Amino acid sequence: MGSVRAICVYWLAMFRLTRQVRFSINTSGDGAARGDSDRGGVSNGYGGYPSLAGVGHFFALDVSVAGELNPASSYLVNIKDIDRRVREAGVEVVAGAIGAGRFGGGGGVVGELFDLLDGAWGGVGGGVGLEQVRLWLSPYLSVGMFSTERPMVRLSQKFEFSASHRLFNSALSDEENRKIFGKCSNPYGHGHNYELQVTLRGEPDANGVVAEVPAFERVVAEAVVERFDHKNLNIEVLEFKELIPSVENIARVIYRILKGKFTEGGAMLQSVTVWETPKTWCEYSE
Repeated sequence: MGSVRAICVYWLAMFRLTRQVRFSINTSGDGAARGDSDRGGVSNGYGGYPSLAGVGHFFALDVSVAGELNPASSYLVNIKDIDRRVREAGVEVVAGAIGAGRFGGGGGVVGELFDLLDGAWGGVGGGVGLEQVRLWLSPYLSVGMFSTERPMVRLSQKFEFSASHRLFNSALSDEENRKIFGKCSNPYGHGHNYELQVTLRGEPDANGVVAEVPAFERVVAEAVVERFDHKNLNIEVLEFKELIPSVENIARVIYRILKGKFTEGGAMLQSVTVWETPKTWCEYSE
C-alpha cells in the first residue's frame, strides 16, 4: 500500500484595524488657524483637525495595527488613542519637517511617524503591533511604510484612462461566452473610466525622495496611459490580441510593461492596481 502524506495548513487568526487621521498644517503662524488643541479640542475630525484655515497643507494619515482584541473592550486599539497620539505628536513631526524645509518627498517623515507610533499600544497575548503608516500628500499620492519593509518606503500615485473592451474567449461558442461574461461579451464592446495606481518601493534618499514624482508620472504616462487611453483594448493594444482584457489581465499587463522601467535611484516597481469601477479592482505584483 502506498504511503499517504497529510498536509495541514493552519491559519493564524489576526485582527487588522486602520484608522485615518486628517489634519492640516497652515502657513499662518496664528494658533487659532492651526487649530491648537488648547482652544476647545477637536471640532471636525472628519474634515480634518487642525483645520485648514486658508493656504496650507492638508494630510491624511492611515495608521494600521494588528493583533488580538482586548477582552474587556473588544477593541484592538481605541481609535481615540490613535487620534490623540497623531494629533499630539504626529502633527508636530510633519509641521516641524515643513518648517525646517526638510519634508522633501516625505519618505523621511513617514519613517519618523512610524518610529513615533511603533510600540505605542500594548495589548493582550502577543500584543498589538503597528503594521503600516501611510501619509496621503494628496487624494492620489501617498508615501507609506510597512513594519516588514523598514527602512523601505512605498510611493503610490494614481492615474486614469478611458478604454473599451470585450470579454470574449475565442475558444468557446457565442452561447458559452454569454454564459460566462453576460453583457460584457457584447460584440460591440463596452467602456470604462479606469483608475490606475502604480506603487514603487525603495529606500528614500537624504531628501526623503523615493522617486522624483514628475519623472515617475512621465514613465507611466508614456508607457501606459498614452497606449491605453481611448483605445479598444482588444483591437488596438497588442498584448490583448489573444489575451482576454479582464481587469485582472489589464493589471498584469500594465505591471509587466512597467517592470524594469524604474531603474534610476533605488526605487523598484512594487505593484499595480486597476479599478474597473469604484466597486471592482485588482492588484497585481510579482
